[in-house]
Amino acid sequence: MPEGPEIRRAADRLAEAVVGDRLVSAWFGFPGLKRFEEGLVGRVIESIAPHGKALLTRFDNGWTLYSHNQLYGVWRITKAGQRPDTTRSLRVALETGRSAILLYSASDVAMWRSDELDAHPFLSRLGPDVLDPRIDEAAVAARLRDPRFFGRSLGGLLLDQGFLAGMGNYLRSEVLFAARLLPRRRPRDLDPGELAALARELLAVPRRSYATRGIAPAGGMQANYLTDTPDAFRFLVFDREGEPCPACGAQIRRLEVGSRRLYLCPGCQR
Repeated sequence: MPEGPEIRRAADRLAEAVVGDRLVSAWFGFPGLKRFEEGLVGRVIESIAPHGKALLTRFDNGWTLYSHNQLYGVWRITKAGQRPDTTRSLRVALETGRSAILLYSASDVAMWRSDELDAHPFLSRLGPDVLDPRIDEAAVAARLRDPRFFGRSLGGLLLDQGFLAGMGNYLRSEVLFAARLLPRRRPRDLDPGELAALARELLAVPRRSYATRGIAPAGGMQANYLTDTPDAFRFLVFDREGEPCPACGAQIRRLEVGSRRLYLCPGCQR
């Protein structure tokens, strides 16, 4: 599943293609959404932005399209009137005079009144988006001290979207390595310096990943998340089992934590 940086880069590309333009057609592959098609024609797409791993497409009529790619969903951008050659099932097609954005294979799609999104059953459970520029280290440190999260092991906590939305599996390994912490540690176990380091890296690592053009080639990652450009985000521990730690030279280990693979350095992390 894509993580926060990949979702936000995808949102940026979609926004560049259609935000500010009027829709000339709207099509939904879900019977329950067909009633919105006619009313969206002529409406302006105001914004396309993520919250965690969900995508919110806002229209100027007070409605927002909520979509979650889950494991198999993918957005495509084409010129107006064009459709890619694919065996995937088209779920949403929004077309302007210059471009079309197309959602394939997703099942979690809905239209909501924009002023009622806070009541959405998924969005209402999310913590702050880790890539939201309004959240700072002090806010993250406060969440780490929150009784809901204070006693939980970091290995599980860092995948909980109710803690920080947009975190995911590769980010978990890289954040814990950057903070030099083992996944069994809990916020209540940390001294002030460790807690401050964790709060810092919980923002720094995802933001550094987002700022790149993608991830350097690595196993288990979808091809469209990868890039071979010099500024690619490079894993220091994730997917590097048995390789030397770039900091101390110890052999990187792989564990299963929360039924997901996690990589760490036994020399650096305590």
